[in-house]
Amino acid sequence: MKTTTARRAAAALGSGVLAVAFLAGCGSDKAGGAASVPDGWGTLKTPTVDVSYPKGYVAQSAAERSKYNAAAATRTESGITVSTITIQIGFTNADSAEEAAIGAEAGIQLGATLLNTTDVKVAGTDAAKRVEFEFSSTGEDHLPPKGTRIRGVIVTGLDSRKQAFAVRVDAQKGKLDDGDLEKIVKSVEVR
Repeated sequence: MKTTTARRAAAALGSGVLAVAFLAGCGSDKAGGAASVPDGWGTLKTPTVDVSYPKGYVAQSAAERSKYNAAAATRTESGITVSTITIQIGFTNADSAEEAAIGAEAGIQLGATLLNTTDVKVAGTDAAKRVEFEFSSTGEDHLPPKGTRIRGVIVTGLDSRKQAFAVRVDAQKGKLDDGDLEKIVKSVEVR
């Protein structure tokens, strides 16, 4: 790993920016046009990145979400947050999708299991990465009981302003259908 890249990854981890964020997805390629948004779904919008979410999620207001999240939506069951989708912009200094992925990986909860990092096509950008991982819930702040396994996916790269973006989806295992996860991924659009 290059020294510059290592410093950027450490900065992302040290800031804790991604430690409070959730999820990710991807869409069609830049030349392919707009991302796919299923009928009846809501959309989180930021100046440079959008992602759609299924029925049952509630978008958070600026006062409700973390200062690190440009947009967020959550799904709860009996007062427990079972899935969260977030968008972060400028979460790390990166010059490429690969560097953005390193920053995203550095921000994953300590003790998480990194499963896979792959190239993905995302509407509006030429290069993006998909990071998949699992971790155990802490059981704090209306999260599932301590030890419950959470599946995470982050789609990351650079937006049109050359700022790193991260779309993250975290869901309690068994609470987000694989088909809906892939629809979320395909709905990501970068401007």
